[in-house]
Amino acid sequence: MAEPKARLLILGSMPGEASLRAGQYYAHPRNLFWRLLGDVLAEPLAELPYERRSVVLAAHGVAVWDVLASCQRSGSLDTAILGNSMQVNDFVSFLAEHPEIRHIFFNGTMAARTFRRFVLPQLAVYDLHLQGLPSSSPAHAALDYVQKLERWRQALLPILHALNLA
Repeated sequence: MAEPKARLLILGSMPGEASLRAGQYYAHPRNLFWRLLGDVLAEPLAELPYERRSVVLAAHGVAVWDVLASCQRSGSLDTAILGNSMQVNDFVSFLAEHPEIRHIFFNGTMAARTFRRFVLPQLAVYDLHLQGLPSSSPAHAALDYVQKLERWRQALLPILHALNLA
């Protein structure tokens, strides 16, 4: 979900089973992604039809994608991904097609760790700002919604304001 003029990218690791079945990012009803991002952007993303969400994200210069193009795992948990089965997305081509993206945020530690290990070495020519976010997954229960939202706001709002996207 990325328009050519996107300026900020939020990466997950790999869609879960519910998302793959629905053909939509963060489709699991208990995943907090759309609610968190909607509250950060002051937009009712969680209540909008999926197709409308992409329009709203484009208006804010936000792209959503995943580090992995494919993998093998049982279930939806990142911890179930078999390390030798991971195939990363083509970020060199993606960044060439989205030349204004310089800020990348990771929805969870698996996305950040996988990107830094397998993708970042290919992107040495890019001046990228990388930052982690607490996972929006219902499996990440160490923080409650309010705590996650505060951390998402602290990370995203300064960049959104600096880029005139908020």
